[in-house]
Amino acid sequence: MTTGSHGTYLVTGGAGFIGSCFVRQLVTDNARVVNLDRLTYAGNLDSLDEVADYANYVFVQGDIGNTALVTRLLNEYRPATIVNFAAESHVDRSIDGPRDFVQTNVVGTFELLMSARAYWDQLTGPQRDEFRFLHVSTDEVYGSLGSTGKFTETTAYSPNSPYSASKAASDHFVRAFHHTYGLPVLTTNCSNNYGPYQFPEKLIPLIILNALEGKHLPIYGDGQNIRDWLYVEDHCRAIRLVLDKGTVGAVYNIGGDCERTNIVVAKEICRIIDELRPDLPHAPCESLIQFVHDRPGHDRRYAIDCTKLQTELDWKPQESFESGLQRTVQWYLSNSQWVERVTSGKYRRERLRTLDQTAGKEN
Repeated sequence: MTTGSHGTYLVTGGAGFIGSCFVRQLVTDNARVVNLDRLTYAGNLDSLDEVADYANYVFVQGDIGNTALVTRLLNEYRPATIVNFAAESHVDRSIDGPRDFVQTNVVGTFELLMSARAYWDQLTGPQRDEFRFLHVSTDEVYGSLGSTGKFTETTAYSPNSPYSASKAASDHFVRAFHHTYGLPVLTTNCSNNYGPYQFPEKLIPLIILNALEGKHLPIYGDGQNIRDWLYVEDHCRAIRLVLDKGTVGAVYNIGGDCERTNIVVAKEICRIIDELRPDLPHAPCESLIQFVHDRPGHDRRYAIDCTKLQTELDWKPQESFESGLQRTVQWYLSNSQWVERVTSGKYRRERLRTLDQTAGKEN
C-alpha cells in the first residue's frame, strides 16, 4: 500500500480501536503520523506500544474541538492528510448520555473542519492539490434494513439512535464543507468492525472475555439482529486505498460481506474458545448465553454494499469472518495484560444502563 504520496498524516482518535490499527499500519510502513487523541475511556496508548518509540510517530493528547491546539499541530507538522476517527461510538452510551456524542461527533468534527479549511486555504501549488480530509463514519447513519437489500452510498440517511444521528450530522458537515468551500474531503461508511485491541464493551470482545471467565453472555432481545462484520485490518487497508485513489468529494461504503446474527456470532465464539481452551470448568461456553431485555430502538439489520469500492478501487477483504474471528479470539487469549489494563478503570463489562424505563432493572 502506498503511503509516500500523502506525506505526513494527522490522525485524530488514533488511540481508539480502529484509529490505532490505522496508525500502526502507517507507522510500520514508514509514514509520518501525528496522533491526536483525547484519551477517553476507549482511547488507550497500550494499543500503540509497538510503534510508540518510532521516530516517525508523534502522540499529542488533546481534543479535536480545541482550535488553538489543532491549528498549532497543522502549522508545525504540515500534514498532507487529515484522517478523522475521533468519535464517541457506543450506541448504549449514546442512549444514556447523548450530549457527549453531540459535543464530540458534531461540534468536534465541525471545529476540526474549520481548522482544516483555514489550513488548506493557506496551502499553494501541489501541497494544496494533494491535501485530503478523510472522515470515518458508520453504516448506522442509514438506519435499519428489512430482510433484504443493502446500504449503498446513495441510501437516504435515517439514523435511529443518538449515536447514529450525531454521526449523520458530522457526515453532512463534511459534505457541506466540500460543496461550499471546496475542501477536498472523502467519507467512508463502514460496517461493524472487530479484531484485536477492541474495547470490551462491544459484542465480540465482551463475549470472548466473559466466556473465558465463566460469566453470562448477554444477548439483546431474541439474538436475531444482524450485522455485517468487517475485520479491522481490512477496514484500515480500505481507508488507505480510498486516500490513494478515491475521488475527492466521494463517499465509499466499506463492508466485510459477512452478515451474521448476534446469536450466531456468540455461538461461534463459544465454539472457538471451547476448542482452544478445553480445560475451562464451565464448558461448553454456549451454556452461558443469556438473552436480556432489548435496548431501545435497536436496529434489526445492517448490510453494506461495497460494490463501488470493489469496482472503482479494486478492494476486497483479506479475512473471512471465520479466519478473522479465529485470529481475534486467539489475540484476546494471548493478551490478558492488555485487557486488565484497559478495564482497570470504571468499566467492568457490565451491561450499560439505558433509558428504557420499561425494563425496570438492568438485566
